[in-house]
Amino acid sequence: RLDPLTAKDLADLDAIAREADIVGYSFVQSADDVARLQEELARRAPNRAHALVAKIETPLAVRQLPEIIVQGAGRQPLAVMIARGDLAVEIGFRRLAEIQEEILWLCEAAHVPVIWATQVLDAFVRKGTHSRAEMTDAAMAERAECVMLNKGPYVLDAVGILDDVLGRMEAHQSKKT
Repeated sequence: RLDPLTAKDLADLDAIAREADIVGYSFVQSADDVARLQEELARRAPNRAHALVAKIETPLAVRQLPEIIVQGAGRQPLAVMIARGDLAVEIGFRRLAEIQEEILWLCEAAHVPVIWATQVLDAFVRKGTHSRAEMTDAAMAERAECVMLNKGPYVLDAVGILDDVLGRMEAHQSKKT
């Protein structure tokens, strides 16, 4: 049980509170973690409501997600990032698809946007070639409100591919919902 707000994070919050509109929160695991960050931000910038992105990457964070959502969304704009790489390491690759579905369901019910993250079209972004698995993963990203791509020489091309795939998947996802 490590504190998600390190000494460096607390020092960096001074600049973040002044300059940033959105705060990404890695290793958040509980509503208490969210409340602590909210208190630290309020102390530094009492008249600003920073949006918060809660990065869900541990089994405890998954179990505590309803409480995290209530605490976060109750005081500021909130989004949830499904940190699939870290989450897979923590819960095991066999359960990843199931758990990301549960996160999507909870966030949809709570009207909280989801960021689909970790290695979307990663081989394409880096090398210009993609696999069938990457294309399926990109298509499944339609269930989220935002897709995160990594940096690489083919990132602009990847944005075009993602736009095409997500545009065609939108009608299918709407039917499912």
